[in-house]
Amino acid sequence: MKQITAVIKPFKLEEVREALAECGVTGLTVTEVKGFGRQKGHTELYRGAEYVVDFLPKVKVEVVVKNDDVDSCVDAIIKAARTGKIGDGKIFVTSVERVVRIRTGEQDETAI
Repeated sequence: MKQITAVIKPFKLEEVREALAECGVTGLTVTEVKGFGRQKGHTELYRGAEYVVDFLPKVKVEVVVKNDDVDSCVDAIIKAARTGKIGDGKIFVTSVERVVRIRTGEQDETAI
């Protein structure tokens, strides 16, 4: 099993959710986060004064899938989240050793 963590632009969340649903993903976790990458924030103008916004609003989407589904899910996220502009985000894929569904006690792939 693998955990896919995607950090994306907030307005792309619904498109990513729909793309993952088409891949067969039945559940995911979404967290509002702030951060920066290569762009290191940006400068904004407010009431005539410039100020630097160091941390940009992003959304972190986390999903655990079977090993066979990783590539299709990653491709779906890329297709749905890409704008072609700086700050589109990142995708991280990590291994998951164990999953337990608390309510039923199901484990690993049956618990996803």
